[in-house]
Amino acid sequence: MYWTSLIFAGIFEMLGVLMINVYHQKKTWSSLFMLILAFSLSFVLLSVAMTVLPMGTAYAIWTGIGAAGGAIVGIIWFKERATVFRILFISVIITATVGLKLVSPA
Repeated sequence: MYWTSLIFAGIFEMLGVLMINVYHQKKTWSSLFMLILAFSLSFVLLSVAMTVLPMGTAYAIWTGIGAAGGAIVGIIWFKERATVFRILFISVIITATVGLKLVSPA
């Protein structure tokens, strides 16, 4: 349950970053509401996960999901360049995130 909360916290973090970009493109109340909602859900779920998981592990995985996911969303939806080095370093973030899960005591 706590790992599921952490994964969804990372997904909502990624959605929050996506909504920042959407809000900058069209400043509407609905995009602002979605931005606030996504980050709020992300923090609540991160808080739930951290009741059991170590803070360092939970935070690193949360930011890893948000960072890698944000970069992937940028490439897919916003047509940002997908260079070999970007793909390589996104892969490193994902590998490190999975590695932290595998060595976590909880």
